[in-house]
Amino acid sequence: MNGKRGRLDFLLLIVTVMLVGFGLVMIFSASSPLAVFKYNIPTYYVYKQSLFAFIGLGFMFLFIGIPYPFWQKTAPYLLLISLLLLVSVLIVGTSVNGARRWFMVGGLTLQPAEFTKLSLIIYLSALISKKGDKTRLFKKGLLPILIVVGVIFLLIMLQPDFGTALILLFIVGTIILIGGFNWRHLLMLSLGLVPLFIYLAVSKSYRLKRITSYMNPFDNPTDSGYQLVQSLYALGHGGLMGTGLGGSVQKFLYLPEAHTDFIFAIIGEEWGFVGCGLFILIFILFVWRGCLAAVRCQEAFGVLLAMGIVAMISIQALLNLGAVTGSLPITGVPLPFTSYGGSSLILCMASTGMLLSISRDQQ
Repeated sequence: MNGKRGRLDFLLLIVTVMLVGFGLVMIFSASSPLAVFKYNIPTYYVYKQSLFAFIGLGFMFLFIGIPYPFWQKTAPYLLLISLLLLVSVLIVGTSVNGARRWFMVGGLTLQPAEFTKLSLIIYLSALISKKGDKTRLFKKGLLPILIVVGVIFLLIMLQPDFGTALILLFIVGTIILIGGFNWRHLLMLSLGLVPLFIYLAVSKSYRLKRITSYMNPFDNPTDSGYQLVQSLYALGHGGLMGTGLGGSVQKFLYLPEAHTDFIFAIIGEEWGFVGCGLFILIFILFVWRGCLAAVRCQEAFGVLLAMGIVAMISIQALLNLGAVTGSLPITGVPLPFTSYGGSSLILCMASTGMLLSISRDQQ
């Protein structure tokens, strides 16, 4: 890679800003009734999210200016910091609804598991690109990765956070597939993970309820199926063109988590099928530009890093949209760039900064 950097991918940048901006508008619309009810301040949630968006914007432009090979050198240190944070949150983190996943910093919540996703992507990309053909050997290639991922997976499950742990495994799977590992090893690993997934899904009653309610939420519409039923009501109420911005009925404390995990239901209610389609097209445009940055990159580390970031954001979006529409079980995964949540927003914007940096250094 030469020292001269190329032009910024302005289309990817514009799409990112559009998603964040639209997210702020929808968070205000979806959260204002709850904000008035709890704090008597209709802008409470959107104000906090705007602050996170400002921080995320700073990280995004900072990372745009950093040539991506820098992250290859710092990968072990970033992973070590993430491991320390994951251990620390189990000891001194804030407990909410029986889960200990967050640090409280000046009234704001930060979730270290979110940033672990990115540090693991960077670490695996650096490790695989360094190993080269050794990745096809089990002991020197796949086994060290399984140990690292296994430790992180265990720490996240201790919080517990099944949704984030699941996304982490999908991301790792994407990276090792692209990394050229022995397909027999991957097949055996996949078959071995099936019993683990089944056990994790049924070992906790609330996870089992999510699966059964997803299969037929109207069997128990006032208990386990309540959230999904209300989400489907919102999408159905929106029809083709929607009720208009601010016209949602479900956000008036009918739909739980309307501004977080289920914000897409409010988008569907207020913007309709047409609005949802346009929103998804913008997301697809983001994924396309991210993949383009990866395939144009001349170095293995850059390819793996870009594809890992794209996988992280797109998988999270698919799981969220699937849960909101009843196509997949509810996993508590936020919609990237759009749902309320500072850690997720900062992570997505910082990651996009790395994508934009990769697109600059391939020319």
